[in-house]
Amino acid sequence: MQSSNLLIGIGALLILGGIVLTAVQTLWRGRLSDAHTLDSTPTDVTLEPRGRSRTLGLKGKWPGLGLIALGAILLIAAAAV
Repeated sequence: MQSSNLLIGIGALLILGGIVLTAVQTLWRGRLSDAHTLDSTPTDVTLEPRGRSRTLGLKGKWPGLGLIALGAILLIAAAAV
């Protein structure tokens, strides 16, 4: 019973840590509505960036997603015990 509680606690902390890590990585990359263009002519004023946004990709978020997955595995293991 004690090991099950320990697995639940560690799993919950890993999930929370993964969520925080993923959110911090997204916030540190800057605003989502910044236009990343070379020319300075404001012909099309919009809140959406031109082209594909580089802040929403999964490439840089693997550590956070890995922590979330590991935490989920620990929670499932604790439920099976």
